[in-house]
Amino acid sequence: MPSFTVFKGSESGELKKATTTRPDELSGDQVFVRITASGVCGTDLHYVCKPILTRSWHRSRAYITNWITQRKADMVLGHEGIGVVEKTGPDCKVVKVGDRVGWGYNHGFCGHCQQCLTGNDIYCPERQMFGDADLDQGSFGSHAVWRELALFKIPDNISDEDAAPLQCAGATVFTALYDYGLKSTETVGIMGVGGLGHLAIQFAAKMGCRVVVLSGSESKKEEAMRLGAHEFIATKGKKKLEVSHPLDRLLVTTSFLPDWQLLIDIMAPRAVVFPLSVSSEKFEFPYMPMIVNGLTVQGTVTASKRVHERMLEFASLHQIKPVVERFPMTEEGISQALDRLDKGNIHFRAVLKPVA
Repeated sequence: MPSFTVFKGSESGELKKATTTRPDELSGDQVFVRITASGVCGTDLHYVCKPILTRSWHRSRAYITNWITQRKADMVLGHEGIGVVEKTGPDCKVVKVGDRVGWGYNHGFCGHCQQCLTGNDIYCPERQMFGDADLDQGSFGSHAVWRELALFKIPDNISDEDAAPLQCAGATVFTALYDYGLKSTETVGIMGVGGLGHLAIQFAAKMGCRVVVLSGSESKKEEAMRLGAHEFIATKGKKKLEVSHPLDRLLVTTSFLPDWQLLIDIMAPRAVVFPLSVSSEKFEFPYMPMIVNGLTVQGTVTASKRVHERMLEFASLHQIKPVVERFPMTEEGISQALDRLDKGNIHFRAVLKPVA
């Protein structure tokens, strides 16, 4: 029986190196993958079950952390995986040995419900999401076994370390832009220049949209403009915001919920708001401005299979790349990456690479 190394969270918050074992023979459409890179996502922090709350947004994380500690201690971390196929099951028809593949938050779905048949498998009632299924494997490790339907071939011109953050962060922001009827004539507001926001800027700009970035201070203005922003608004201390064009869409990628009243004044009639932050706080939005201006608050998660594939094609064509910091795939390296992410000291995205 093949065994491989994995890295788990724990109730104490300590990272643990462990071993997962799978049967020698793969069944169905199972694929044995050697992991070559993994992104580190804010969601991984929730599943480490770390009791230290250092940043202000962790107030909203406290409930999530306690809930996960009770239900899913000792699960393997990581859901932004890239690897090379080493073995395939008898029913595999798409991937073959030697292919580079990636996977994200959803590990499986039924394929026959209404959501799956309409290309919305991410909402399948039987979806197998990170944190709810396959708790003994993830992208923090040496290998994993996934179903073929959950894997995506990585374009040749995207490196492993650039492809990893696209599997969750890239797929999430691309879904908000691509899957809800975006037009190139629209003005897209992106709040927050971080792990999600810096990718959203690139995708929106390459889609032909005017991109307005909102951030607390001017510190990230130069980089936001380099990534494709057309306008930059520093919001800290402002009682009123001004933009050259009203926002048709607003992607909120910050780790906290904003002052909606401040933002409503710069939104166009019938604008759509996408709150992409992870929070357990009560969501409150000004009622009358939403009604009289025809605003929509649109919930969305990461990409379905069809959208994920389009995202990779688009990123390949337009050479959209995350800004990454590299760490070794070791207990020390992962702990360092998670600690710095927890403190807000990662420059956009952390990527783990196996040690040769």
